[in-house]
Amino acid sequence: MVDTLRKLARRLRYGESVTVVSGLPRSGTSMLMRMLEAGGMPTMTDDGRPADEDNPGGYYELERVKHLSKQSDRSWVRDARGRALKVISHLLTELPDNNFYRVLFCVRDLAEVIESQNTMLARKREPNSMSDERAMELYEKHLTSIRALMRRRANFEILEVSYRQALEYPILCATRINDFLGNHLDVGRMAGVVDAALYRNRGNPDRE
Repeated sequence: MVDTLRKLARRLRYGESVTVVSGLPRSGTSMLMRMLEAGGMPTMTDDGRPADEDNPGGYYELERVKHLSKQSDRSWVRDARGRALKVISHLLTELPDNNFYRVLFCVRDLAEVIESQNTMLARKREPNSMSDERAMELYEKHLTSIRALMRRRANFEILEVSYRQALEYPILCATRINDFLGNHLDVGRMAGVVDAALYRNRGNPDRE
């Protein structure tokens, strides 16, 4: 009863929630967006970044999200209510407080994330000025900070989703996501778009 009243009060205050897919770059955010879309949730994207060898299924990005930190008017975020919006973890702090956010936070072994990022940079022939050790240190600090932020903010709920588990147990992962978001998605279709063949940078499962 208390939980029902709390949800009703939250709905009256914020309206329908924004589903945010977040995490570090190369942690599985595009895969989760694709799962939500397949399950029946509208996604807020502009398809400005086409699919490529690194993300054959597409990036599911919205260009405006990349400039959140520079925008004085972020009222457009409310247009994502009832939809899924991809926001990398470094920009979660920029989301305005007048929305309620259900965050699907992608978790992947950091060694795999760094290896995948290095592979992407090498393929594009772009320079990489940071050592893997330094990147690991910065990512660990960042993840600790962003998790603390989401725990503090009353208008955030978070479900951490393991990239490895999503690829190895897609039905289980899709079921957890569906439960978290209110049980209105097609779990079978969500699981059906997961492509384990894209798991190309594997690390130690005990580190995740």
